[in-house]
Amino acid sequence: MNPEVHGRVEFKDLCLDVNHLAAAAEFWAPALGLTAEVRDRVAMLTDGVPNHTVWLNLVPERRSAKNRVHLDVHTSSIESLLQRGAQVITELDRWTVMADTEGGEFCAFVREPRELPQYRVYELVVDSADPPRIAGWWAERFGSVAGTDEQHSFSWVEPTADLPWEMIFALVPEAKTVKNRVHWDVFGVADTLLPLGATLLRRRDQEIHWDVLADPEGNEFCVFDRP
Repeated sequence: MNPEVHGRVEFKDLCLDVNHLAAAAEFWAPALGLTAEVRDRVAMLTDGVPNHTVWLNLVPERRSAKNRVHLDVHTSSIESLLQRGAQVITELDRWTVMADTEGGEFCAFVREPRELPQYRVYELVVDSADPPRIAGWWAERFGSVAGTDEQHSFSWVEPTADLPWEMIFALVPEAKTVKNRVHWDVFGVADTLLPLGATLLRRRDQEIHWDVLADPEGNEFCVFDRP
C-alpha cells in the first residue's frame, strides 16, 4: 500500500506562535524538558529526538481568543511553572489549567519524581465540534486507532511510531474564529489530503517550502515532503 495515495501522513513536530521569542523559549524549553536554540525569527526546542521538536515562531498578531489547541504537560510542581512566569487559571482534581508567559492556555499534570519523564509533553488537546469524526479522520491519516469516551465528550488518537503522544479532541460549544496559535507539522503529500476533506490554505512558494492546510474542522497544519 502506498501511504501517499491513501492520504497517510507522519507526524513531524509541533509549532507555537509567540510574540516574544526569547522569553517564550526561556519558559517553554525547561517546561517541556527540551533545550532551546534561538535563531532570527524562530526558536527550536529539542532533545535530539526529531518528533519531540517544538518550534516557536515569532508572529506579529497578538493572542485574541482562547487557544483551541493546547499542550498538556508533565511537571514536577505547579510552583516550578509559576516561578518561570506562568499563571494559574483553574485548579482541578487531576490537573491545573494555566497560562504561559503570553497568556496561552496549557494544562499541567503534577507527577511524582519517579514518574516524571524528561520529555514532558503529555498530550495535545484540540477543541472540537465533533470529536469522534475528527479523531477518526486524523487516526486514518496517521495510520492509528481512534477512541471515544462513553459520554462522547472527547475522542482520542492513539500514539504511533512517529506520533509520540495521544491527540485529544474535546467537545466545545464555541466555533473556531481565529488562526490557531498551536499547530502540528506532518510529512506527506498535500494533494492526497484534499479529496479527503482537507483545505489548501497556502501552496508552497518562494518564501516557504511546505504547504499549509486545514483539517475538516479548520485546524491548520503544515505538510512537508518526506525526507
